[in-house]
Amino acid sequence: MKLSEFDYSLPKDLIAQYPAKKRDKCRLMVMDRAKRSVEHRIFRDIVDYFSPGDCLVLNNTKVIPARLFARRKTGGRVEIFLLEKKEPAAEALLRPSVRIKEGERVALESGDEVEVLGRGPVGRFVRFARPIDEVLAREGHVPLPPYIDRKDEEGDIGDYQTVYGSREGATASPTAGLHFTSEILDKIRSKGVKIAYITLHTNYGTFAPVKCEEIEGHKMHREYFELPQEAADTVRAVKESGGRVFAAGTTSNRVLEHCGTGLKAASGWTDLFIYPGYSFKITDHLITNFHLPRSTLLILASAFAGRDFIMDAYREAIDRRYRFFSYGDATLIL
Repeated sequence: MKLSEFDYSLPKDLIAQYPAKKRDKCRLMVMDRAKRSVEHRIFRDIVDYFSPGDCLVLNNTKVIPARLFARRKTGGRVEIFLLEKKEPAAEALLRPSVRIKEGERVALESGDEVEVLGRGPVGRFVRFARPIDEVLAREGHVPLPPYIDRKDEEGDIGDYQTVYGSREGATASPTAGLHFTSEILDKIRSKGVKIAYITLHTNYGTFAPVKCEEIEGHKMHREYFELPQEAADTVRAVKESGGRVFAAGTTSNRVLEHCGTGLKAASGWTDLFIYPGYSFKITDHLITNFHLPRSTLLILASAFAGRDFIMDAYREAIDRRYRFFSYGDATLIL
């Protein structure tokens, strides 16, 4: 398929720069694949779509303060966006990158130096003078995506995390989960729904641009995942009993589909790229946000719901002025 088939025009003012004041009061577009119909609700109404015996799968990754700012000896400003938390050298995206030579040292806001090393699969390797956890605690900024056209603020520290995030390692938020509150999760449990937690440390693989015009040629950057025994047993039991599996986010979906039929506990790396024609094995319903044009996330949603249906729904969302992307509104695909 052509990448251009997943393009659309979005007014800039529909790109959410801040989250909804109340997480669960954002808008929710409910997309019924069987009926090819769309319903407009509020996110807290999502509880109504669960039944006893269903399962909700959540990604419990937690975002690290992965954006750092430094200066070269010439005074030029450098942004360091970590793609991983790794010692002794971590891969990062540098901006600007082409002018910085291997072995050059840049100074963080505190004065601590960072040595820029050679090139990695995606960016450049960097080495810190202090333990990386210490550097991030002192110097790190919330890694807001580039389409949020402002500096990170104090509120982003909490806003860009899910309420259930517990496993540090992500450099991008699993944003479908941002809409859940503890109260909503309690209501879902009270209906006799199981909640299973998996981990996928969202990073460059999730937001890397697709550069191939034929999407089948795109190669996903790998991301680390864990499917614990308890989660595997829970999801497998729900499937065997006829219950439905709701995946909160494309990240949860990719872990489930990577592990596939039979679902056994596993951990490691996944570079699974899901595009139209893929046959879903585990996920019955998908909770996700509105995604960027020409992105792997939009392509995955199109594989799940059908490209034509997704594009029609996005056009309606634009007409009705839904808010898009990480801090925007949500969709539930039935």
